[in-house]
Amino acid sequence: MSQTISVGLTPKIEIEFVTGNLNLVGWDGQGVLLKGDAREIQFSQKGETVSISCGDDLSLRVPKAASIFIKKIGGDAAIRGVLGNIQVQEIEGELSIRDVDSAAMGTLRSDFSLRNAKGHLSIQNALGDVSIRDVAGNVSLESVAADLALRDVCGNLNAHVAGDVVLYLNPQAGSLYSVQAGDDILLVMPPTANAVLTLTADEINVEWEGFKNNENLTSRVITLGDGSAAVTLAAGGDIRLTSQANAGETAEDFGNFAGIGMDWSGFGERVSRQVRQATTRATERVARRASAKVNVEMGRWNWDLSPRGVPMPPKPQVSEEERMVILKMLQEKKISAEDAEKLLSALEGGA
Repeated sequence: MSQTISVGLTPKIEIEFVTGNLNLVGWDGQGVLLKGDAREIQFSQKGETVSISCGDDLSLRVPKAASIFIKKIGGDAAIRGVLGNIQVQEIEGELSIRDVDSAAMGTLRSDFSLRNAKGHLSIQNALGDVSIRDVAGNVSLESVAADLALRDVCGNLNAHVAGDVVLYLNPQAGSLYSVQAGDDILLVMPPTANAVLTLTADEINVEWEGFKNNENLTSRVITLGDGSAAVTLAAGGDIRLTSQANAGETAEDFGNFAGIGMDWSGFGERVSRQVRQATTRATERVARRASAKVNVEMGRWNWDLSPRGVPMPPKPQVSEEERMVILKMLQEKKISAEDAEKLLSALEGGA
């Protein structure tokens, strides 16, 4: 199915649910283009408000200035080039957002990636890894249950993270940056940074010209330059402060940072969990409609900080239970041999 709904330049798109994956892209057209299985899509229009629900995968093209409200997504989602406000209440799979204005997230049950936001970002509850880069406004992360990597935030930052945190910051005058982490924090800033740093951790390692380490200190206040920004870090593990732009390449000596090549499919060793989630969703779709295709492609969130020579964790092995699920689907002719090979390859850590 491919259908266009006529709307203005600034419509409101309300998505009640998408059971499968969602791909949403802003375009220069004045209509909303829907692509998917006609048997699974329902929509209605009232003025410039379009309400949509879909029991399978859905692809949307919307005017760039559209505002988006999403209630629930059962699979993965990618949102690109939308300059109206974006709200997502809940998503089960991975969420990737690029080139937007402001975004407000509710519950994210898997990994999240955002790059290039002209406005603000807020997240209430993230249960997977969070990767953020290039935000012109404020960033508020109420709860991140796994790890956080963040680079280049121009506004204020407030984050509560259960795992490790990697920060690349160039502090802006008058801005406040506050991060609490359950494990380790790596903070990388340019040598010309201007900030007052208040640090609390089990161990504080300062690699900065003019400053010496003191192994007996678990809290420390450091003033850099004119101190025009405020950075407050509290770690349940260690804090490492450095001006070395290549700090990620030697991070294997510090906590759990050996994976900061920013390929988040491997960061935190969560590939097998994500593939199992994809397998479960594929199995459910097969049960609902035997002709459904199995989608096991996993997102790749690559930044330009790729380490050289840093050992990566070994590829996960396929469990017997996972293998039997796939073979049973193949035997029952619910998936093709090609689909089975893709699933097995993904479970074994393949691309």
